[in-house]
Amino acid sequence: MRATLMTVRWLTMLIVCWVASTASAQQRVTLSAEQLAKFAVPKGMPTPQLLWPSGAPGAVGDTDLDKPALWVFLPPADKANGTAVVICPGGGYIGLAVSYEGKDVAEWFNAHGTAAFVLRYRVAPRYGHPTPLLDVQRALRTVRAEAAHLNINPQRIGVMGFSAGGHLASTLATHYDAGKPDAADRIDCGSCRPDFAILCYAAVSLSSEYGHLGTKKNLLGDTPDAALVDSLSNEKQVTSDTPPTFLFHTNGDRGVPPENSVLFYLALRKANVPAELHIYEAGKHGVGLARQDPFLSNWPARLADWLKLHQVMP
Repeated sequence: MRATLMTVRWLTMLIVCWVASTASAQQRVTLSAEQLAKFAVPKGMPTPQLLWPSGAPGAVGDTDLDKPALWVFLPPADKANGTAVVICPGGGYIGLAVSYEGKDVAEWFNAHGTAAFVLRYRVAPRYGHPTPLLDVQRALRTVRAEAAHLNINPQRIGVMGFSAGGHLASTLATHYDAGKPDAADRIDCGSCRPDFAILCYAAVSLSSEYGHLGTKKNLLGDTPDAALVDSLSNEKQVTSDTPPTFLFHTNGDRGVPPENSVLFYLALRKANVPAELHIYEAGKHGVGLARQDPFLSNWPARLADWLKLHQVMP
């Protein structure tokens, strides 16, 4: 009789856990109109190319937001310089600013002969760590695997990110691998290490006093493990193998303090990694290319100079 009661209790607990997990999953795949507005796609975007055409690992639904993808922007063939960059728009890990931190930037790169790939990565409330990292790792591997077909040098593929997208880009720059040579999927065979990184008002740190609490919560939840927080405070993960990095921020940023970029720059300097940091006195958070600002709008020219210095842009 006692054994029967224990079995019933065990089954009851199992059912309760299953119901709770099902309810949680349902909550995660239902977004309000306000939340969906954070993913607005501007006119003129190319058809997105799915990173996993047969379905992304860990997907909780079947909407576009469950399907990480790349919007591919290729320069005219006669201008192509063989360099490519994967762009991670910002949005606090709860949205994607695809227009001014995606499409506009991709078109700027195309005008300079560089191929650009705007990443649609998965975010909260549907997804937390490590899903966004898996998506950007897959994006780098995909571009590298298709490099010959796209007239790209596989050793000149960088990553760029804005705000929380900058956190994701800095995570890739410090959390990459060489791939699995024996993988069944040829894309998984390649390295996901970027050859250079571009971080724009990036939320680099999660554990310091300058960390962005919203980014931390949306990525890791309300009570994340301290060791995990440290591992994703990317200024603490820089090594001598971290790729050369360009950083841009503003002193007037009230969203993500510029100390995020300073801490990452100092870590790069300590590790003897080539780096360039620009902090403009004026300018708010989330400016994109800052085309309307007569002073801040010259930061892309500084980036172009840095890319020329590293011989990845003529």
